[in-house]
Amino acid sequence: MDNKQKILICGDVDGKFGQFFNRIESVNKKSGPFEACLCVGNFFGNNTNELEPYKNRTKIITIPTYILGPTNSELSKQYENISDGEICPNLVYLGKRGIFTTSNGLKIAYLSGLESNSDDDSKLESHEFNTNDCVNVRNSCFVCKSNMGDYRGVDILLTSQWPFGIQESTEEKQSSKLISWLANEIKPRYHFCALNGIYYEPPPYRSSADKHTELELATRFIGLANVGNTEKQKYIYALSIVPVEKMRLIELIQKTTNELPSPYTQINYSERKGLASNRELTSSNDQYFYDMNSYDNNRKRRHNNNKRDSQGGGNKRPVFDQEKCWFCLGSAGSEEKHLIISVGEHFYLALAKGPINDEHILILSITHIQSAALLNIDQWEELEKFKQALRLYYKDRDQAALFYERNYKTGHLQINVIGIDENVKWKIQHVVDDKAEEHNLQMEKITKLASAKQLPENRPYFIIELPDEDSCSITQQMKGFPLHFGREIICNENLMNCDEKIDWRQCNLGKEEEIDAVNRFRESFKPYDFTL
Repeated sequence: MDNKQKILICGDVDGKFGQFFNRIESVNKKSGPFEACLCVGNFFGNNTNELEPYKNRTKIITIPTYILGPTNSELSKQYENISDGEICPNLVYLGKRGIFTTSNGLKIAYLSGLESNSDDDSKLESHEFNTNDCVNVRNSCFVCKSNMGDYRGVDILLTSQWPFGIQESTEEKQSSKLISWLANEIKPRYHFCALNGIYYEPPPYRSSADKHTELELATRFIGLANVGNTEKQKYIYALSIVPVEKMRLIELIQKTTNELPSPYTQINYSERKGLASNRELTSSNDQYFYDMNSYDNNRKRRHNNNKRDSQGGGNKRPVFDQEKCWFCLGSAGSEEKHLIISVGEHFYLALAKGPINDEHILILSITHIQSAALLNIDQWEELEKFKQALRLYYKDRDQAALFYERNYKTGHLQINVIGIDENVKWKIQHVVDDKAEEHNLQMEKITKLASAKQLPENRPYFIIELPDEDSCSITQQMKGFPLHFGREIICNENLMNCDEKIDWRQCNLGKEEEIDAVNRFRESFKPYDFTL
């Protein structure tokens, strides 16, 4: 089936990087190509010497590889200097917890670390998670559906620690009731974990229908051994999977003869007060995901995190740490809620932070998607609807809408748009060419964007869409690329003539000024806003 994706999942690497990367390269040559390798358990060990050749690029990692976070304080030190998730080319740290969707629609939820005994975030160690983390992942999975009864589950759940109750011989201290709760709530088709040093794959279990879904969904649990274990237990799992959203319903609910009942339904979760299954999704700091139908502080909206996330430095990088992302609605980093103008199914509009003017707008993905190159058809169609609405808005003000996207040193899709005076829009191409020459950048002309497939999926890029033309200018030349390149073009003396506004930090408004600007734009944009 064309929709199938092939990925590898690996257990504890424990710092045996040479053996691990050689092994996945061998598997990829024999049975690939595989889109990615996902690692659970301890990736690092006490010694990182074997990783140096990959950091120095004397050796290459042939498959985009994504890892979870540390499981003890000693290993936490290995994560301290990781910038934007990238460890080296094709090796990326996913973050503490989140959910992302691949370019082909595969939904992967993940949770790093070990369960903490405390639900006080201030007492958490860097290698621990608590109830709040699990609820956040659960909510991120759910809110992508406006009709909760339509929930189909996620494709994969990645944790390092085992869930409590999956194997009788697993001691409680080696397992997590929080993970059991999370798996029971989000109903992944596959759940991978490690740390216990064994390969374990029981028959699939089936969860009962509940208030979130009318479907009885099956889960396959796979515990993986560690790389190079002497017992030669399985530590790499090859998976060929059709994304859940692309499966026919009859395939999704089809039963096998050896299924088990869910091992999690009878677990007592009472010691964790925040885990009531009927906990409202609008509670605590997750409320923002759902509260936007009437543009006041009590309006309902939903979030669909992740997306696929990411690409950078030539390797697929699905996601930075979601809880720290400024642009993921409801994440710990999402503190600028007052900037929101309009919210659709997949995208939202917001006033730019440090705007060039009061009508400098961002189009942002609700889910954690890194770039427009990774959008599916439905997401692309809504993006185009927002673009067309903005084109009409600016046109009625004698302006041409200028869009640009920088997929470089960013963790979340953001498209800038601003109106350029109709009388000078003919100068835009000349300014782009001049600025490119100034920075020794080679800009390539491509036809007007009609789908995500026109964009480079596996590389960073900068693209600017020229108003009223059937072409765009794009560059993939990122060495020495100026991060303010888009603003340099707009602020040029031949366009908006405001060089002092190139750096967004010099344009910061006070919160009250931002609120006023948002309210003005929101009101004037209403005739064009298809979400109302």
